[in-house]
Amino acid sequence: MSASAARGSTSLLKRAWNEIPDIVGGSVLAIAGLVMAGVGVANYYAKDGDNRRYKLGYVVFRDTDPRAQKVRNDEDD
Repeated sequence: MSASAARGSTSLLKRAWNEIPDIVGGSVLAIAGLVMAGVGVANYYAKDGDNRRYKLGYVVFRDTDPRAQKVRNDEDD
């Protein structure tokens, strides 16, 4: 192994890509998927994604609950 090939992260990535491209490519796709999932979850909670129109059970809110203002009904089309 030459000394110049073992130095630096760029040369390490180039060497890994030449030796095991399927592992490196799969790892890049996995990291991209995790980043997109994180962005999706952040957007879900930022836009109040848990406020669903139809639920499996009844939920009762008091008038003083701040979530009561966000409740959707059938007239909200």
